Amino acid sequence: MTLAEIAEVVGGRVDGPDDVAVKREAFVDSRSVVPAGLYVAVRGEHVDGHDFAADAVADGAAAALVTRPVGVPAVVVGDPVAALGRLAAHVVRRLPGLEVIGLTGSQGKTSTKDLLAQLLERTAPTVAPAGSLNTEIGTPMTVLRADDQTRYLVLEMGARGRGHIAYLAQLTQPSVGIVLNVGLAHVGEFGSQAEIAVAKGELVEALPADGLAVLNHDDPLVQAMAGRTAASVRWFGRSAEAGIRLGDVALDDAGHPRFTLADGSQTIDVVLPLIGAHHAVNAAAAAAAATGLGMSLEDVAEVLASAVARSRWRMEVSTSAGVTVVNDAYNANPDSMRAALQTLVELGRRRPGARTIAVLGEMLELGGRSEEQHRAVGRLVSELGIQQLVTVGAQARQIAVGADAAGRTVCVDDRTAAIEHLRQVLRPDDIVLVKASRGAGLETVALALLEIDGSTARVGDR
Repeated sequence: MTLAEIAEVVGGRVDGPDDVAVKREAFVDSRSVVPAGLYVAVRGEHVDGHDFAADAVADGAAAALVTRPVGVPAVVVGDPVAALGRLAAHVVRRLPGLEVIGLTGSQGKTSTKDLLAQLLERTAPTVAPAGSLNTEIGTPMTVLRADDQTRYLVLEMGARGRGHIAYLAQLTQPSVGIVLNVGLAHVGEFGSQAEIAVAKGELVEALPADGLAVLNHDDPLVQAMAGRTAASVRWFGRSAEAGIRLGDVALDDAGHPRFTLADGSQTIDVVLPLIGAHHAVNAAAAAAAATGLGMSLEDVAEVLASAVARSRWRMEVSTSAGVTVVNDAYNANPDSMRAALQTLVELGRRRPGARTIAVLGEMLELGGRSEEQHRAVGRLVSELGIQQLVTVGAQARQIAVGADAAGRTVCVDDRTAAIEHLRQVLRPDDIVLVKASRGAGLETVALALLEIDGSTARVGDR
């Protein structure tokens, strides 16, 4: 699109030549320029993107979306983020052969999105977010990667309040909506799980009558969403009433889930090369959507057998100097903490003599339930028999309080202290889980232990 065309769509004005053409997608990070793309200048709490617009264009961007002239070809608007949304909505309407699939839930969104994208790619060109782009900025950015060859557009949708998902759905007009679960993630912002369910259900409310809602029959709050949509409903889960029924979940010696998926009288065996039993539910959700879109169950099993983890720091398992590190540091909430800790224990059971060590940081956005939920995680650490617990940061000390395991718990103030401690005490065959909310940045701990970015992990002999 030319800048003149973009300006007309978003209600802005062109500053500079109006025939400059944007040929690639939008981006917001001037350090990662998309050649011939559109740089969106977002003003943040500490950094104003307008200060980097000239650099972005000099490095290859076609133009910028801004609130004021910046000395390079640009479209000037009142709000670049809102304009980005209007541009995405325009692109969706321009691609009549596009099938938009929206996906939400309190946990598992990104992993399920990655699995579904790999399934749908078997049948037709598919676009899905990189990582966890699921906000009013990230979702339009994903939309703007679609072109007239794209058949399926898979969109992860996050929310931190009522109306957020409704806005994203209004822009993108999904015909398929998937709701995985309603947990405690962001309960501090919502106030209750019931409020979270209201927000997540905005996705199915937006579906057309000829659309498809893919819902978790095992989650009562998700099950209740069937009454909020005019679309057809396809269930997944362990329930006998589920259209895609999940059964016989177990882990192999490498921690990969093995399970069955059944559709009517047909049952298939699946081995998923990801780590953790919780991925079986994610796979069932992806399978329910893919089969609802016409894919055979046999093809689903074949693709899942070769699926890969496309997004970083989600149950990534690596080994250095004999130490196995499970880097699940991208994010955390009480439910995902539980799943990760259970996986750590299962990995330990399959490695006689190995010590299990949980390195845990704070779970954010839990509001008044923060102390309670952190202590519950600590109790689970003790109940599962995890041999060592290292908490990182002041807020995470409540995990240690819940664990109440004198001699097996160490509390450190920050990531540097965690790295120093672990380098001294780790020994070959240890299995270390590293997990916390995104703001804690504990991936740096996991990476240091793997001798990444110049760090040297010293494995002690204790």
